[in-house]
Amino acid sequence: MDRQYREHKSNSGEIEMLVERTKLGDKEAFASIIRNFEKPMYIYCYHMLKSKEEAEDALQEIFIRVYEQIHKYRPNMTFSAWLYKIAYNYSLNQIRGKKRWLRFIDRYKYDQPETSTEPIDSQTTLKDLLNLLTAEERHILVLRAIHRYHFNEISEIMNMKPATVRKKYERLRKKLQTKEVNGGGTVNASITKSV
Repeated sequence: MDRQYREHKSNSGEIEMLVERTKLGDKEAFASIIRNFEKPMYIYCYHMLKSKEEAEDALQEIFIRVYEQIHKYRPNMTFSAWLYKIAYNYSLNQIRGKKRWLRFIDRYKYDQPETSTEPIDSQTTLKDLLNLLTAEERHILVLRAIHRYHFNEISEIMNMKPATVRKKYERLRKKLQTKEVNGGGTVNASITKSV
């Protein structure tokens, strides 16, 4: 993910040029924007909505909204952050509409050693730990641990002060670590150390 993050950062000048051309009505420029952000945006939507079909629908709706609102974009934040802000708001509306908690990382599960004498049901999975988080906490976690955004960028996306985002991030780390200790389980190191 770090490589993709750096590529998006290095392409910011090119993206800004595409945005300006799109504002002038260049549909090919907007198609280039979609090609640049389609994959990371789909992954983000999938993590938030936890459904392939919902992520595909969200992707289409988000890019329609981006196209309709691109004249409102100002370069006081990166275009990528502005795009994720639209995706964040769309995802929250979807979550609220369904009134359900989402699970967004299936691939991080506890390794179940073959020699374990404990029943599988007694071990806490990372998915269960993540279900303890609010939609806002999951959003911060996805942007920070998976997409590798800095706190300042996350604060732009979420309309919060960077210090507030940092505090919320630290609280969610403690929340996950406390549950891990109280549950007697061990969390996959790839997520607890990155969290």
